[in-house]
Amino acid sequence: MHIGVAYADKFDRLWLKLEVPDGSTVEQAIQHSGMLDRFPDIDLENQRVGIFGKLAKLNTPVKDGDRVEIYRHITADPETVERRDVEE
Repeated sequence: MHIGVAYADKFDRLWLKLEVPDGSTVEQAIQHSGMLDRFPDIDLENQRVGIFGKLAKLNTPVKDGDRVEIYRHITADPETVERRDVEE
């Protein structure tokens, strides 16, 4: 089945479309994508993952057409950070 796996760090973002075997889980899809080799800082034990913006567990089965997402930790609380004015 065809799925996508997406991740973005501070400097790079990547969305790979790939084919995985039927019955694959979120974790298996991420491993199959090669994201863990390309971004060695990914820690699936501590980072959240999801499918189309909804949190999912690593053992969640993926369906054809799903986009698996690996989320980074939030480094600043948007409620407490002052807004920066952008000069145009």
